[in-house]
Amino acid sequence: MCTRVIWPDANGSVVVGRNMDFHKDLMTNLWKQPRGVSRDDGVTGALTWTSKYGSVIAAAFDIISVDGLNEAGLGGHVLWLAESTYGEHDPSRPALSQAVWLQYFLDNFATVAEAVDWIRETDVQVIQMPDPTGGNPPTIHLALDDPSGDSAIIEYIDGHAKVYHDRGHHVMTNSPTYDQQLELLKRWEGLGGDEPLPGDTMAEHRFARAAYYASRLPQPTSQLEAISSMFSVIRNTAQPFRLPDPGKPDASQTIWQVVLDLTNRRYVFESTTRPNIVWVDLADLDFAEGTPQLKLDLLSKLSLEGGIAGNVGEHFADSGSMTFLSFQLLAQLEQAQKAQDAPA
Repeated sequence: MCTRVIWPDANGSVVVGRNMDFHKDLMTNLWKQPRGVSRDDGVTGALTWTSKYGSVIAAAFDIISVDGLNEAGLGGHVLWLAESTYGEHDPSRPALSQAVWLQYFLDNFATVAEAVDWIRETDVQVIQMPDPTGGNPPTIHLALDDPSGDSAIIEYIDGHAKVYHDRGHHVMTNSPTYDQQLELLKRWEGLGGDEPLPGDTMAEHRFARAAYYASRLPQPTSQLEAISSMFSVIRNTAQPFRLPDPGKPDASQTIWQVVLDLTNRRYVFESTTRPNIVWVDLADLDFAEGTPQLKLDLLSKLSLEGGIAGNVGEHFADSGSMTFLSFQLLAQLEQAQKAQDAPA
């Protein structure tokens, strides 16, 4: 599931696009996260921090940060990687739950290089969480990008981070691991090989199409043209709605897509299930410490179907703070369920 593309030279801007592919609705809303919010790792609470940067994020079920942009221009994107192996929890290492993994970087770093240095210095561990929908536990990797055009892909294999940090790493999809994706890319015509460009939804084939078309984008004359150009690339790598193939009940389909202008701090969101395009300029939001966390409700009264469109900064509203999924929260829910099920 998912494709991410970075365009580092869009006439002076760095523009990123990503598809969110999944087999069910993630009930995504957008959130404003201000500076000064206290959080912990969601595992044991040993690692704590106060957010240094404000951010706009796309959340799954209002409990997991899966995509976002902070006010320094750092972008982050969570994608699926079936090969991920996180290892058993090692209390001697700092740890982050999958639910707050991306948020830690958006809260604390302005650049990809800063984030990569921290990963290498700390040997931080990512702890796999149960799927809140009852499915298989997530296996994910993370892309980071910034307004300088820098890029990194972070994957967990055998319990430790494998970091691919290079300005040339413009495209990311899913399986196999990133080093193998780069080798497979050389097969295709226009990318080093002589095989025709593939057209199906396999991750390595979406990788090839994204790399091919992103490398051939004409220079835009406006921000609108740059964003439209990126949408044209990620739509080409989107997965259509379809009946699952035999033996593959969890076939992914593109449920939403975003384009981020890292240079000008614009976050653009388009749903494929409630078709409309909305965007927010981070300059229009107040990220000051002490301001509330705000939600752009895309599911009910502001539903994209027949609802809002265009610039939606004024529609972010206070509906309480976002509570990230954590092992402490899971334990509380389990205890509450046991109490509810206990005989009177």
